[in-house]
Amino acid sequence: MSLRFALIGLLRERPASGYDLMRVFEKSLHQVWPATKSQVYAELAKLADAGLIEVTDEGPRGRREYAPTEAGLAQLRHWLVEITPEENQRSETLLRVFLLGAVERPQAKEFLLAVRERTLADLARLDALTAGIDWDRRRDDDDDLVRYGLMAMEWGRRMMEMTRDWSEWAAARIPDPRS
Repeated sequence: MSLRFALIGLLRERPASGYDLMRVFEKSLHQVWPATKSQVYAELAKLADAGLIEVTDEGPRGRREYAPTEAGLAQLRHWLVEITPEENQRSETLLRVFLLGAVERPQAKEFLLAVRERTLADLARLDALTAGIDWDRRRDDDDDLVRYGLMAMEWGRRMMEMTRDWSEWAAARIPDPRS
């Protein structure tokens, strides 16, 4: 259901095609709310059928640009401020941590250190992404997607830093079998 609102919210900023929306997901939303091409295009069709978005332009090879309708914006606003978000997140990593007692201690420690390495790689990708954006110039444009996107990216950074610190802490809690 949240993909529906992510698409309407992105289209609120400016009309876009399915391809344009996929680029936004790949560049900035994939850590928060991943979506596949088939999911995006199927949801765009459903939103159009429901009258929540409309085609604003058609181009070559069936390219369509969409924009939200007033009904779509009303549903987005309702979802944003009146519906409590579900806070139950699934984490396969944490499920595995919970069950690490099923493997030898060196393997458990190796798993935790691998979590650290993946997190460091994610932080490096986030740094590269943020370095490529002129935040000062974009902030002056009164661009909501940039303003709130920056907040979401900062949340991601802080979560990654916490995960890095936690994985180091957890790995240090596993005794070396030789000692």
